[in-house]
Amino acid sequence: MRQAQVTTTTPIATEDAGLVQRALARDESAVRAIMQANNRRLFRLARGILRNDGEAEDVVQDAYVRAFTHLDQFRGDSSLSTWLSRIAINEALGRVRHKSASVEWSELPQASLEAQIIQFPLSSMDDPEKSMAQREIQHVVEHAIDELPEAFRLVFITRVIEGMTIEETAAILSLKPETVKTRLHRARTMLRDNVERKIGPVVMEAFPFAGRRCERLTDAVLKRLGHTA
Repeated sequence: MRQAQVTTTTPIATEDAGLVQRALARDESAVRAIMQANNRRLFRLARGILRNDGEAEDVVQDAYVRAFTHLDQFRGDSSLSTWLSRIAINEALGRVRHKSASVEWSELPQASLEAQIIQFPLSSMDDPEKSMAQREIQHVVEHAIDELPEAFRLVFITRVIEGMTIEETAAILSLKPETVKTRLHRARTMLRDNVERKIGPVVMEAFPFAGRRCERLTDAVLKRLGHTA
């Protein structure tokens, strides 16, 4: 069993080690490669804690500065991505602790709480009603994710939105795999219940039949009935 574990982790560690060595030698392309491979993940993890886009971006920058300043401390015990993720999470939690004494979440501007986590397919510009309905549904889902308790929100983001494995999530969040499974199940249940409570008024407008689509149908029917202009 020990031999099998070494076999699965060595290729990742070797690849990471190459990038780390180049980054330590101040190779800009290596630094860029590391950041481009991890930007989205670190942002989503930080935002999962802070629920604020601007704060999350600041935390990711701080995390990278801390990581690259102490890059010689990376030992390859975990993947580089996991190591960076832990730093970003610690930075985000530190910021929450620092702000919690003086700032309430309810005081934050509503616009700053809007996420860009779940991307819906872009709608055609000639169907603005559908685009608006999709945006409304997106906001409902994003806000429902924001309202999950932090422990469940982080597991949901790492497993579902970021697509990490149970093992990766457990390593990043310092949890047991069984705990990850339990929290993910609970997060999905809470999210579904929350969305169902909020989605009713939105669903009423989810399949609009106005604007150009309504006009096209009306014109087509009139044409078939012989009422041509």
